[in-house]
Amino acid sequence: MDTNCPQLSQIVATSDRKAVLAEIKKIFLYHYSRRGFRSIKKNAALLQKLFEGKFAGYRACNTEYHNLSHTMDAALASARLIDGYNIINQTLSERTAINLLNAALFHDTGYIQESWDTEGTGAKYTSVHVERSVAFLESNQHTFRLARNDISTIANLIRCTGLSVEIENIPFSSEEDQYAGCILGTSDILGQMADRAYLEKLIFLYYEFSEANIQGFSSEFDLLRKTVDFYDITKKRMADAYRNVFIYARHHFKKRYGIDKNLYIEAIDRHMDYLRKIIEDETTNFRHKLKRGAWVHTHRGNGSAVKVKNAC
Repeated sequence: MDTNCPQLSQIVATSDRKAVLAEIKKIFLYHYSRRGFRSIKKNAALLQKLFEGKFAGYRACNTEYHNLSHTMDAALASARLIDGYNIINQTLSERTAINLLNAALFHDTGYIQESWDTEGTGAKYTSVHVERSVAFLESNQHTFRLARNDISTIANLIRCTGLSVEIENIPFSSEEDQYAGCILGTSDILGQMADRAYLEKLIFLYYEFSEANIQGFSSEFDLLRKTVDFYDITKKRMADAYRNVFIYARHHFKKRYGIDKNLYIEAIDRHMDYLRKIIEDETTNFRHKLKRGAWVHTHRGNGSAVKVKNAC
């Protein structure tokens, strides 16, 4: 790991959704048409309305880990991997690229509750959110004006984000679509784990898991401790199930910015190094060490509200 590497946030501020979408567009246009980007731009605007509670029939997003910011991070990572792939291989078809980026936008819509569903938060759907995302896509296909064949492909791409799914068992119509699924699954991992505030957001993830009754984590600190092992598992999944497509990020950063590094892996490795220090040092409360930005968490599961704020 190179500690002198520029950070991803220095390339584009991921907190600025307009800047992220502009970066995705810039990358898309290296290989594809402006007309092709229209579907992505339109759907990004509609998905923002969904997450903000302005989409008819649905509540605003109330999960603080799986939110619109993560969705845009996954879409940006997808665009970067597409670019890196195209730089050294035969270019993916425009249709595949469009479907992949749309799938990134839709992949966590399963966390959004319908208007009638006022109990708890969308976190309760953690275990089934992938198929709920597919159901949202299929139920609202006319609003998003996607072709029937594309709906099927996008649905299968979304399914590739399930961490236990066997991609070989998903009925893709082509090898290229299956490979695109590997890109999306990888982007979902890279987008969240390379987030500048990833370690802080793990506290949010703990409360999502708690509401969903996900077993195996006895406390916030226990989730932090087990994240190091989780990264080892995800590295193996990225290498095997997702066919090492994470390497294409390095080709993107080298070609477009002259940085011969995979900035996603560099960022994640920095997080893991710092996380190990937190785990090993028991002299102070771990919250005092998550000091890289002020944040507040309000847990609303089962109608309760518990505010969590870092002490720095």
